[in-house]
Formats: sequence, C-alpha cells, structure tokens
Amino acid sequence: MKIFLDTANLDEIRRAADAGLIDGITTNPSLIAKVAGDRDPKEIYREICEIVDGPISLEVVGLDRDTMVAEGRKLGAIHENAVVKLPLTEDGLKACRDLTAEGFRTNVTLCFSVSQALLAAKAGATYVSPFVGRIDDISGEGMELIHQIRQVYDNYGFKTQILAASLRHPLHVVECMMLGADCCTLPPKVLWQLSKHPLTDKGLEGFMADWATLGAEL
Repeated sequence: MKIFLDTANLDEIRRAADAGLIDGITTNPSLIAKVAGDRDPKEIYREICEIVDGPISLEVVGLDRDTMVAEGRKLGAIHENAVVKLPLTEDGLKACRDLTAEGFRTNVTLCFSVSQALLAAKAGATYVSPFVGRIDDISGEGMELIHQIRQVYDNYGFKTQILAASLRHPLHVVECMMLGADCCTLPPKVLWQLSKHPLTDKGLEGFMADWATLGAEL
C-alpha cells in the first residue's frame, strides 16, 4: 500500500522524504492556509513537487465546472507530479471527466459513500478519497466504506485507486492494508506513530544496558 503524507508543511515533508517513507503528498486549501503566510500557494506547491517524486494532490477552489477545469489546468501545469484534486460534486465529476480526457491525473475528494465512489470511477478519476475518520465521527463505520469500494471496484474492473483519507491513528492504517486500499494519506503524527511500539523501546533499552557492562566500543 502506498503511503502519502497529508500536509503542506515543508519541514514535515522533507523529514518524511529523507527517510524514504512516503510515496506522495496530499494537500487541501485548509492545509495550505496553515503554512502559506505571505507566500504564493503555487510556490509552495512547486516546492513540494520538487521534494517528493510522486503524486502530489493540489486542490481546486472553484465550485463550478468551468472554473474547476481552468484551475485544474493551472495546477496540473505546475509540475509533472501534480494531481488535480476535485470535490465529489456534480460539477466536480464533470470537471474530472474533462481533465482526465486532457491527460491530467485526478483525485476526487470528500467521498462518503460507495455510490459516490462509483461515480468517481465512471468519471475517470485516478484516485478517489473516502474520508474514514469523518464517517466515524458521526457514528458511521469508515472502514466499511473502504471494504465496499474495494468490492465494487474489483467487481467491475475499475482502475481508480482507493486513497483512504482522514485516518486518525495507526489502527486505521492497518485496517486499510487488510482491506486492500491502494493508498492511504496520513498526517505526520500518524506516520511516525507507525514506527512506535513499547516492546521495541524496552528491547532496545535492554540491549544498551547489557552492552554498557562490556565497557567496549564498536
């Protein structure tokens, strides 16, 4: 399963990229607003694309088809790694079809049902982003949606990749792996939690204590 980092924080992106742990980046207008300050968002997008050699989702902010297509062309032209991110609305699906026909990769976001995911695939989306955590927040079962989408896509041979989003903790990531999600996108905190285990810490502490009794250096 591919791991994407869900952030626009350049320091966090460099940290994960230097470790060789991520395959791409997802951003959204809220994440960009947190870090942009006085900088042009397009400059930040370009810098992210240079740091990570993989799919970089850059989201449109228009709400109608024509505006989304125009913005998508601009975002797609920023870098060869750019993926145009579009909302799962009627106009967003139409824009997805248009941009896909022009050769752009697309990520249809804010997916909350299997029927929405079906339409995203029929519109030619490269990725669909079901929001697991937000479904859990309203007492739904976010992972059941991943399971349903996987089954429908496999049933009908859709090529759209399932990019599980709104993952809140490592168990979400494990469940996505078990259910066959193609990719998941994680906030930096969750990415680094994946490497943590108390038995690893305890074992390392014991090894170091035993080595110290030798009074030697490697």
